[in-house]
Amino acid sequence: MTTDQDLSMDGQSARAVLAAKGIDVTPNKDQGVIKVVKRQGLDGDRPMIGDRVTVHYTGKLLTGKKFDCSRDRKEPFSFNVGKGQVLKAWDIGVLSMQRGEVCTFLCKPEYAYGAAGNPNKIPPCSPVVFEMELLKFEGEALTDDGGIVRRIKVKGDGYTNPNDGASVDVHLQGSCGGRLFDCRDVSFVVGEGEDKGIPLGVDRALDKMQKGECCVLYLKPKYGFGSEGKPEYNIGPDKDVVYEVTLKDFQRAKESWEMDLSEKLDLVGDVKNKGNQYFKAGRYYQAVIQYQRITSWLEMECGSGIEQQKRIQDYIVTAHLNLALCFLRIKEFSQVIDNCNKVIELDKSNEKALYRRGEARLLRNEFSLAMADFQQVLQVNSSNRAARAQISICQSKIKEHHEQDKKTYANMFQKFAERDAKDEEEESGLPAITVTFEGEKRKLPFAFQVGGRGRNEVK
Repeated sequence: MTTDQDLSMDGQSARAVLAAKGIDVTPNKDQGVIKVVKRQGLDGDRPMIGDRVTVHYTGKLLTGKKFDCSRDRKEPFSFNVGKGQVLKAWDIGVLSMQRGEVCTFLCKPEYAYGAAGNPNKIPPCSPVVFEMELLKFEGEALTDDGGIVRRIKVKGDGYTNPNDGASVDVHLQGSCGGRLFDCRDVSFVVGEGEDKGIPLGVDRALDKMQKGECCVLYLKPKYGFGSEGKPEYNIGPDKDVVYEVTLKDFQRAKESWEMDLSEKLDLVGDVKNKGNQYFKAGRYYQAVIQYQRITSWLEMECGSGIEQQKRIQDYIVTAHLNLALCFLRIKEFSQVIDNCNKVIELDKSNEKALYRRGEARLLRNEFSLAMADFQQVLQVNSSNRAARAQISICQSKIKEHHEQDKKTYANMFQKFAERDAKDEEEESGLPAITVTFEGEKRKLPFAFQVGGRGRNEVK
């Protein structure tokens, strides 16, 4: 165990003491980061590369002079370990810790602040000491809703990742409730994993992986097998699943800027058909991937003539309309509106875009806006019965909403009046009166009686 006394001696002696008590945790054992445990952590696993870790730390020079401390700020520090977001010594050291552990790290300059040091705080080429407590850690969320969480067991090589349309070779191990149900090597196209029985979450995580990476993915039902489950794997509805994925190799697809317009137009038809196939099968998230590829390719393109430009616009309009329909099905209504707006920018009288935007607004309880959209639909096509029916629904909802507002405000005013009556009664010693208003009995302050005296007197 290290103490402050260990750092009160000269720098050379302090370094010798820490090195004698500790262990080298660097991968190549060059004494770059020496660890001394001050308090053992809880038994269990350690952080993995990419995990979100939260720590308290104190940084000192070998003289014992403190230069930084999270406890002084009364706020712990969080970062994704192993991702180069912090000092190299931290990435190495924290991966060796357990939850609750407190330890001291002696760090060579090349693992800390280097030859330059840190102006006004750390001299050039200075070894430093960090005392660190690992408070907690959790996997890296790859989606905003936390539906895909990754923990990296083996870091991959390089800086490139598969993209949509890339060909990948992976090894998969899937489990549910601790039971292994899938173990295989498989090749597929990113964005089309559904064709090989691969859940959406595995497909979507691949664009964050490097070649050679092995990670564990924790998938919520939305990114696993959903409400249907997977009967052939004996997995029921709405079950969390875990996949260990190793990316053995991949070949990236061409990016939009790497293709000319004719190449894009040759591919668009097949991509659209694949999206339609997924839509008809109820795989709306997978369909979205395909339609978004089309819009990303063509939105910035200009054709060489009127006919080619019309062809481009037709593809863009169709893709956005199909995206709006997919997002309606998965109840992401703001995305519906965004895609319909893009169609309306190109074709302000597009019946489908106006109708679908109206549907999304109605489902968001934006009744007046929805009714305006359906009325525009009738201006484009007066025989659209569905739009006429939706207008009736909007009118009914608006009326219902107004009635509810009236009740809410009536109750609110009644509570105010009763409170005022009570205050008046307490202040004046005069009793409140009960009156009947629109069939309801209500208490009013005495001062509201004709001829009464008080702050709310009616003359």
